[in-house]
Amino acid sequence: MKPRIDIMKATREFRDVYRAILGVEEAIKAGGLEPKLLDLIRIRASQMNGCAYCLDMHSKDLRAAGESEQRIYCLEAWRETPFYSDRERAALAWCEAVTDLHSGHVPDEVFNEARQHFTEIELLFLTATVATINLWNRLSISMRAVPGEYQPAHRAKVDGKKAIAQAL
Repeated sequence: MKPRIDIMKATREFRDVYRAILGVEEAIKAGGLEPKLLDLIRIRASQMNGCAYCLDMHSKDLRAAGESEQRIYCLEAWRETPFYSDRERAALAWCEAVTDLHSGHVPDEVFNEARQHFTEIELLFLTATVATINLWNRLSISMRAVPGEYQPAHRAKVDGKKAIAQAL
């Protein structure tokens, strides 16, 4: 498989967009939500969208952070398992509702459940995470980003996204 356009080698004009998206990611990271929760959300949206590149990346990030294989593998069926906390379940339901807007608007009951587990600001950061991973999914899918090469070791030493942005 070959990428249609290699996002990492795109023109200077797109590098500015890429850096801006990375800036949003950095702001989300600074928002204080649990990193594992954010990666669970990223994986769930990527499963819904069919983005192999992002699935590869965020499952590796979760493994590197010590997440269990069981929770990663069963994420698509999170409603059917006892492996996720009530907070995680509320976040996953929110992720699905915000990602799948063609079925209608985000239901009040999903919002009300999320508000029981997240403050207003946390819910805004959670929504920004869902929106951002949906953007990454669309870029990766449409440009046919090739999964498999991403290594989370960069994130353990320095933030990988900063390192990528600096390389551009």
